[in-house]
Amino acid sequence: MDLNTFSIAQAKQRLKGKKFSSVELTKACLEQIKKHDKKINAFITVCEDSALHEAKKADKLISNLTIQQFNNYPLLGIPISVKDNFCTKNIRTTASSKVLDNFIPPYDATVVNKLKNAGAIIIGKTNMDAWAHGSSTETSDYGATRNPWNTDFLPGGSSGGAAASVAADEVIAGIGSETAGSIRQPASWCGVVGLKPTYGRASRYGLIAMASSLDSPGPITKIVEDSAMILQVLAGKDNLDATTSYKSVPNYLKNLNKSIKGIKIGVSEDYFEGVDQEVKDKVQGAIKTLEKLGAKVKNIKLFPPKYAIAVYTILQRSEVSSNLARYDGIRYGNDRSYFGDEAKRRIMLGTYTLSAGYYDQYYNKAQKVRTLIIQDFEKAFNPSTGGVDVIIGPTSPSTALPLGSSKNHPMFGEMADVLVEPSSIAGLPGISVPCGFSKQGLPIGMQIIGPQFSEALILNVAYKYEQETEWHKQKPIL
Repeated sequence: MDLNTFSIAQAKQRLKGKKFSSVELTKACLEQIKKHDKKINAFITVCEDSALHEAKKADKLISNLTIQQFNNYPLLGIPISVKDNFCTKNIRTTASSKVLDNFIPPYDATVVNKLKNAGAIIIGKTNMDAWAHGSSTETSDYGATRNPWNTDFLPGGSSGGAAASVAADEVIAGIGSETAGSIRQPASWCGVVGLKPTYGRASRYGLIAMASSLDSPGPITKIVEDSAMILQVLAGKDNLDATTSYKSVPNYLKNLNKSIKGIKIGVSEDYFEGVDQEVKDKVQGAIKTLEKLGAKVKNIKLFPPKYAIAVYTILQRSEVSSNLARYDGIRYGNDRSYFGDEAKRRIMLGTYTLSAGYYDQYYNKAQKVRTLIIQDFEKAFNPSTGGVDVIIGPTSPSTALPLGSSKNHPMFGEMADVLVEPSSIAGLPGISVPCGFSKQGLPIGMQIIGPQFSEALILNVAYKYEQETEWHKQKPIL
């Protein structure tokens, strides 16, 4: 096997056994980037020199560590890509906008700091929709990313570059961020695993804010076990982010292989409405696989996802207009004339919904409906009223769409993310895992949603499904 095709779990085992070095692993990933990224455009910045320098340091450390000490560095020597909206010290960070074309942060985001402390090698910064505005990676000021399974198709977004870099084996794993779908939807379209943690489980400090009440950093990986490993590193209270939770962090790897016999899966018809037949069939087939493992399926009624579109649009645009106000070109970056059309649209709509006379009519009403969505999920998960343990449905209504699909469609992202928006609005954790392919050979993803802070449970269900199938082993032909 080529070294760059390994998962974190496989690479770690071999690095520990000194089967190859971190330098060799990093070089294999850099070689893959050089070979294929002109076509895929997953990266904005590749950190070849610093990555090799850090890999040499990792090798030196590995040679001096006992097996027990090695375990203190859960990602030691592993090359990882980071979405370009996380601040990286001395590495250009653009959020895929020409406003920040020349911005080099003087500090690391907490997520990046934790990755480095765990021994990870930052190999580069991945392309995204500018400011994370979109679900196609076509709003990037650095050109659209393409789907490795078929480069005439979109990878999804906004973490499209991260998902494509993992699917194309340009890295061992990637870090993305999700406001409403930006991890799970590109993971689904690119045939990889995308985990969106509970809001507040991982720190937002140093993440360029889009919608501060929704943004959640998380991993995009080749297998479920790798997502558990990265979440173990990222999760926990951060004194630099007041929205992070004091809740203790469980051992996510410990329960991965636990039996799911008796687990109650909720299935809502509303999450299959308007979904492509191929997607519907594959997800229903995946639910049957979980039933064979002993899970119990219960039909439930959930707040129809289509109503979340209006709520999300108002809340997100309002927070965008506030967060983008700081980019005035005075302290750093370029002036506001460099904003793209999508950013301008969102700023204008957000400013409108927050303005005097319209605040109650739009923003305040959206917050009230958000509360109804939260209560609806609480009711569905309530054990005292016979609630379910997890909810399963398609991640996206369709497989990847052709390049150019988002052009002239201002609501493209909201439509592509309709099935993940409700859980994001409620701050719930969710994971997308590959569950098949369309006749066109494009990946299909299934999402598993749990109550707040139930990452261990959704990882367990996702892992047991993955072990029963071969989808995660299939690779695109580049």
